[in-house]
Amino acid sequence: MPRCTVEFCPIKGSDMNGKTILLVEDNLKVMRNNITILRSRGAAVLSAENLAGARAVLADEMPDAAVIDVMLPDGSGLDLLREIRAVSALPVLLLTAKGESRDVVSGLSLGADDYLAKPYDLNVFTARIDALLRRARTVSENIAFGLLRFDLLSNKASYEGEDLLLTQKEFALLLLLTQNQKKTLSADYLFEKAWGQPLNSDTSALRLQISNLKKKLFAVTEDIAIETARGEGYCLTILV
Repeated sequence: MPRCTVEFCPIKGSDMNGKTILLVEDNLKVMRNNITILRSRGAAVLSAENLAGARAVLADEMPDAAVIDVMLPDGSGLDLLREIRAVSALPVLLLTAKGESRDVVSGLSLGADDYLAKPYDLNVFTARIDALLRRARTVSENIAFGLLRFDLLSNKASYEGEDLLLTQKEFALLLLLTQNQKKTLSADYLFEKAWGQPLNSDTSALRLQISNLKKKLFAVTEDIAIETARGEGYCLTILV
């Protein structure tokens, strides 16, 4: 089972105070050291030891920044980066093995904000994260479709200023459908974009997310409709 933990220790005056950082790292000693120093800066820490754990965390939580080790036991951190970039401008710091220039080039080309080679000084580690958070504060990443707005930095969607309280998957699906209004998007396409992997024969996870999304939209407006085209996919229409 993927493991994740949440730690929080606010410190007055810290640049990271109140921020949430996701750590994806399979080396438990490195993980403990990173958690300790981030907590000392007042950050909340979400942690996962592998891709499966990170995906489970991101399905329900949206951190302010992520630190992702490239080499993970169940795959490459670059795959997780690719999935994040499909739906979010979340600041990402990659951790790479010393001398792995190919990983650095690949990561930066996929949209990583920075990288750090192991082993590293913990003060440099925190300085890099501080820099990511400062840059993020200066960037406005908002998309508006009428009264429906998407904040790509925080992965939040709102209607008439009211937060829709979406999970990451719901946010990704709503953004994809909204960007392709009045077009029917197949279940295969939506699943691959939102989950970052091909859809198998079981569509229950997608159907559940779409159902929850419809309920959250209906709670605030009747002017956004998601229709199911049996055997074809889903289509969103904004009526006003």
